[in-house]
Amino acid sequence: MIDPKTNEIVTVGRRKRATARVRLIPGTGKYTVNGHPVAEYLARETLVQVATQPLELLGLKDSFDIRARCDGGGLAGQAGALRLGVARAIAENDENLRPALRTAGLMTRDAREVERKKPGQPGARKRFQFSKR
Repeated sequence: MIDPKTNEIVTVGRRKRATARVRLIPGTGKYTVNGHPVAEYLARETLVQVATQPLELLGLKDSFDIRARCDGGGLAGQAGALRLGVARAIAENDENLRPALRTAGLMTRDAREVERKKPGQPGARKRFQFSKR
């Protein structure tokens, strides 16, 4: 969705319990998350690679400024949410790039969530030890 006041593309990405609200602006390649540079915020190089994957794939790393706000979940979930939000924003900016993002699997929301713990058992799938006698 394009914000009429600021002319920014605003999208939402989600993964596990994390939500990322992403704002895409034509610019020089600044990527900030909750006011911090993405490399500083995510701390691990693998998570930074996940969050910047759509830009790297299309060679647009220096074409846009990205401001994102992340809530909930852990760093891995937030990195996945950022990836989806950025991919959606790029696709909204240029529809011709959507097939490349779709082929790479970046336009699909990962629907896996933590399974709930069941009553009378120690976890979602784990069972207490069974004694026949």
